[in-house]
Amino acid sequence: MQRKVLVTGGSGGIGAAICRRFAAEGCLVFINYRSSREKAEKLAAEIGGIAIGFDVSDAEEVRRAIEETGSPDVLVNNAGVSEVELFTALSDDRARRLINTDLAGTMNCARAVLPGMIRRHSGCIVNISSMWGEVGASCEVDYSAAKAGVIGFTKALAKETAPSGILVNCVSPGFIMTEMNSRYTPEELEAIREEIPLGIFGEPEHVAEAVEFLASERAAYITGQILGVNGGMVI
Repeated sequence: MQRKVLVTGGSGGIGAAICRRFAAEGCLVFINYRSSREKAEKLAAEIGGIAIGFDVSDAEEVRRAIEETGSPDVLVNNAGVSEVELFTALSDDRARRLINTDLAGTMNCARAVLPGMIRRHSGCIVNISSMWGEVGASCEVDYSAAKAGVIGFTKALAKETAPSGILVNCVSPGFIMTEMNSRYTPEELEAIREEIPLGIFGEPEHVAEAVEFLASERAAYITGQILGVNGGMVI
């Protein structure tokens, strides 16, 4: 039977790579988007997937979308936003949007898909955090806090759902070359690269491989874990 995979924020750099990876495994991929409809539909046409629009920060929107499509076999909570700003300078609205997307959005989607997974006594949830959720980043305090919350959420939910046969894990990327990191100058990029023991930047495909592994039979005895994809970078 063809597995159904829902990838939130599926039209972005890492999200698109995850969608392509699961499609290559023969899965039916639902590509979630909030505002990037054209990109999501183009990707859906490319991989034979289905673009589906909803805002992960809106719990009711999420529930309606899952009711329409059915609970997936695999949920990848990838949708997220980042803000680079001094903690005291970040506006309340921007801070609220970040937390509601990166942390509450992850929880909203998991809450919506779990009843179906519990009924089937099977399912897999892979959350995308960040190395900054593990070690913290200056000028990304709200982002670091949200991503740390995703890690705590992963560990707790894994324990709660394990008796129902559901695996919950987390991938924690380091510096990945995506549009989100295009704001850095060549000099800043070189300084960052020098902090990476492998000496190279990560690519979205590196994250996609880790996500697909955690959703595969090869990871059938793995739950509640945080898999770092960071080239050895720990600050």
